[in-house]
Amino acid sequence: MAKTEQSRSTARLSFEFFPPRSEKGHASLQRVATKLSELRPDFYSCTYGAGGSTKSGTRDTVTRLVQQGLSVAPHLSIGGDPRQEAFALLDYYRDLGVDRIVALRGDLPSGIGLNRFGHNAETLVRWIREHSADHFHLEVAAYPETHPDATSPAADLEFFKRKVAAGANTAITQYFYNPHAYFDFMERCGKAAIDIPIYPGVMPITNYEGIIRFSDNCGADVPRWIRKQLEAYQDDEKSLKQFGVDVVTALCDELLDAGAPGLHFYTLNRWGASVAICANLGLTQRAA
Repeated sequence: MAKTEQSRSTARLSFEFFPPRSEKGHASLQRVATKLSELRPDFYSCTYGAGGSTKSGTRDTVTRLVQQGLSVAPHLSIGGDPRQEAFALLDYYRDLGVDRIVALRGDLPSGIGLNRFGHNAETLVRWIREHSADHFHLEVAAYPETHPDATSPAADLEFFKRKVAAGANTAITQYFYNPHAYFDFMERCGKAAIDIPIYPGVMPITNYEGIIRFSDNCGADVPRWIRKQLEAYQDDEKSLKQFGVDVVTALCDELLDAGAPGLHFYTLNRWGASVAICANLGLTQRAA
């Protein structure tokens, strides 16, 4: 059943940033956030690098965005960190006025084996509930195409169910380009009695080599027909970007029509493709 224009206008919309490394980058991100604010997103999230490599940068970026008057959800991961460090960040964010956290296991720096993970996202969710009770709305990650470290789809779904049982409110998926991956995942969640809202993660396509490399590294499948067309367009930037907007618009359109509760865009600190896709979807007239 297709969503009505009214229901689409109230679908949740969010955008993800990463911490800039320079003042020039922060100034650029401020402009990007201002442009995306025209779409009235529900919140922005800010990533937390592998092994906490951007911990101070994340905190600084979140602070600046909040001071810009935006609703921000910091990513928080623990890896091998003691919980007192997580608690200190939670206290800081609470005092800043933040009321939403994206709780993740996180990645370790390259060259560090998986056995170096002292904790996982389920642990972090439990810690946050222990320390902050229900102050924070907790987002967790979901993987329609299965986490690359999981031994099987069933094992991955069990990990997800444990995060939900620990106190997660909602989830954001890894990005994907086959809508049936999301539909299948939602069906499996239903059978497993997982009933929290699960928001599709969306990665706009703006180049060839970057999206293929990143997707291969994180386990997101890029269908062959998309790969081949991107390859054909790699020396034609205008056509590649238009193709990317068209492909991702069609994906999001199908997801929303099928009842997805909203969209979360991985912006890579850019606004152009996300704004174009949202315009195509009729998400430029969102409710205040």
